[in-house]
Amino acid sequence: MDIQPLLDQIRKIEHGFKHIIEAGDKILSSQNVKHFDVAMQFISDETYQVRMLGTYMLGALAAGDPHALKILETQVSQDQNWRVQEMLAKAFDHYCQTTGYENSLHVIEQWLAGKNANVKRSVIEGLRIWTNRPFFKTNPVLAIKLISQHKADPSEYLRKSVGNALRDISRKHSDLIDSEIASWDLTNPTINFTYKHAIKS
Repeated sequence: MDIQPLLDQIRKIEHGFKHIIEAGDKILSSQNVKHFDVAMQFISDETYQVRMLGTYMLGALAAGDPHALKILETQVSQDQNWRVQEMLAKAFDHYCQTTGYENSLHVIEQWLAGKNANVKRSVIEGLRIWTNRPFFKTNPVLAIKLISQHKADPSEYLRKSVGNALRDISRKHSDLIDSEIASWDLTNPTINFTYKHAIKS
């Protein structure tokens, strides 16, 4: 398979994910391409579009390859481009969807316990809307607990995602969200920031 025309094409498109996903699926469907090796080359590319493509591919491979999942966690999470981080969130959700959300719970908890804000955000952002996902749909309290543990995280980028994810859940489970935030110390400016995002209408 000649990959270069695909790369040339996606480098010209500055917005959106659909074209990258389509390109990734096309490469992954080819039997004469070493998918992991190609994805590793892509995540080191100078253009964010190709790094997004590599990230998507690793997410698709991760359920069957723990090394691909580890690369997402340790290497892709270091990428400075916000679009790559958005694709990381999608890649993590792809992994959870393929593996099963309940079966992925230990990995979800592991990533949320990490030090890197991008790793934690990829979980919180990737699984939105959490309570629309299998397993969490019937376990909304657990979803809220997992998300809320980062309400006071030093990263504003992460806390905004926390607040937005809780706001999503509040549309169907307002009583559970009210119960959660009732215990928050709103005199803490960091927590108050998250709270304001969580209650935005």
